[in-house]
Amino acid sequence: MTSSPRLVVRGGVLVDGTGADPRPADLAIEGGRIVEAGHVSAASGDDILDATGRLVFPGLIDAHSHADGAVFRPDVQLALLRQGVTTVIAGQDGVSYAPGDGVWASRYFAAINGPHPTFRGGSVADLLATYDDATPLDVGYLVPAGTVRHAVMGMDAGRPNREQLAAMVDLVEAGLREGALGLSTGLDYVPGLFADATELAALCEPVAAAGGLHVTHMRGGYETNTAAGLAEIAEICRRSGVRAHVSHYHVEAAAGRRLLDDLAATGADISFDMYPYTRGCTLVAMALLPPEYSAHSVDEATTLLADPLERRRLRTGWFPLVALKPSLGPEWPTMVTVAHAPATPDAPGLTLAALAERRGVDVEDATLDLLIETRLEVSAVMAVRDERPVENLAHLFAHPAHTGGSDGIFIGDVPHPRAWGTFARLLGTFVRETRAFSWAGAAQHLAARPAARFGLHDRGILVPGRRADVVLVDPDTVADTATYAEPTSLAVGIDDVLVAGFPVLAGGALTDASPGRAARPAPL
Repeated sequence: MTSSPRLVVRGGVLVDGTGADPRPADLAIEGGRIVEAGHVSAASGDDILDATGRLVFPGLIDAHSHADGAVFRPDVQLALLRQGVTTVIAGQDGVSYAPGDGVWASRYFAAINGPHPTFRGGSVADLLATYDDATPLDVGYLVPAGTVRHAVMGMDAGRPNREQLAAMVDLVEAGLREGALGLSTGLDYVPGLFADATELAALCEPVAAAGGLHVTHMRGGYETNTAAGLAEIAEICRRSGVRAHVSHYHVEAAAGRRLLDDLAATGADISFDMYPYTRGCTLVAMALLPPEYSAHSVDEATTLLADPLERRRLRTGWFPLVALKPSLGPEWPTMVTVAHAPATPDAPGLTLAALAERRGVDVEDATLDLLIETRLEVSAVMAVRDERPVENLAHLFAHPAHTGGSDGIFIGDVPHPRAWGTFARLLGTFVRETRAFSWAGAAQHLAARPAARFGLHDRGILVPGRRADVVLVDPDTVADTATYAEPTSLAVGIDDVLVAGFPVLAGGALTDASPGRAARPAPL
């Protein structure tokens, strides 16, 4: 793309991401980079972006996104840019398209990542090439450890032999050479749940050598199991020397801060992301079926679920255990709201209890029938028994290891609102209203820190020489409007965004520019 000679962002208050106090300043941009910050003298031929009354922020980085395939959709691009997000980190939870043919990952995470519109198999480099000049924002990618394990071992639950482990390490090393930012693991998903700390540490050794990041959906479901999950991360860090990042950290704030500080005291280099909602979103099969179902193929699982003897076993021996789960309890039928269920139009937006009532069956049959009808491609928004107050979340957001991450899923008729609202809520509720951090602190948590953690040293702060990803924020009005009832309502208060110096959002609407690329490691 060809840029104009010079673009000047004039009249705003600069929040540059360095931690400096906000100050009145202009930005001059040429060739996609910031060339001047401060008082910029007018020059003939300048293009001017008027920032009067607005904060001039670095582009925000979503440290945990499931926009891997959805980022090509204009509605998804608009949802992200209206929150100020200019870079998303994909390849999360150990499952995504590459390396390999992408078929298994596309099927397993159909309700989370959805399909990729053009990638039909290949290397990490081949996947990254699909993002170059194809979207208005950048996409970083993590080598997904589950995809790597599946490529080498399929659904074998055993430990890898020497040759298999070497093959997995080779795939990780190749992905890092080709532009991946690190490695992701999903230790409650298959086949990640089969991998032990020894295997994971071996996969993390090349990540550490490359200066990459190990990003983990840690084992055990978080909350009351958080300490055990963090202990495994500490072991992996100790064995491999890798830096670690915990995805979607869910735990009571005081306990969460103590556990993070204890982990850091062991020498682990740790950061985390979390979103400003108490409800989660996941695959219904993972949440409500026995763990052994994860190792079955879709055909095997649906055949089992249709078998009367198996249904009787689940009804008498399994669902009573679901009622004992600390995160759900006996109210689970009213706490699980269907988000995505293709070819089952009566389900999205209903709790399982409401779906059962509508169909005139009990909730166990309704749940099993839904899984069969969708061939397990069903996700749900998961309520929690303890709806923590804003103040509790704010206590964790203020931790110095925090980065912003939406865990945004753009698949489903009634998705979780976090994909449309996380960053606007962080700015509106947690900066302007509760003051969990200042505007300067927000730029660090949501832009500068994730840029540094993921090795994207070309962005994250607005100083000369850095990439011109720029967001204009109205400090009085920025807010999320997405709710559980209206989850795709767009954020307000951010109407103008630049990516690599190109206007990609103007007056709240998408432009025709597509300067986005794969976000590959950029040295200091």
